[in-house]
Amino acid sequence: QVQLVESGGGLVQAGGSLRLSCAASGRTFSRYVMGWFRQAPGKEREFVAGIRWSGGSTYYADSVKGRFTISRDNAKNTVYLQMNSLKPEDTAVYYCAAARIWDSDPRGYDYWGQGTQVTVSS
Repeated sequence: QVQLVESGGGLVQAGGSLRLSCAASGRTFSRYVMGWFRQAPGKEREFVAGIRWSGGSTYYADSVKGRFTISRDNAKNTVYLQMNSLKPEDTAVYYCAAARIWDSDPRGYDYWGQGTQVTVSS
């Protein structure tokens, strides 16, 4: 069982930065693949970034590649999403999620946080 709590969202101007954190509870955190997803109003939840348990392999949606960086600290049971050069189209609720097997499809994830709002003003 893994419980996830996101933090770090907020309001930022275009071009600014935010760092999201996802704190996980559960002794087996390091065995899970972690992903960040986002959902804008009226749109489906979409993959943003993912990281394997070892932290050696990371994956990004084309829309955020070069701007966002995912990382994890297994000793702290925390995964991060550093978001730079933010754009208004990045506005969404951001969720972290955990899966046993790597997948970019949200249906492949077993555990979800409650989400944190990110709003980018133009």
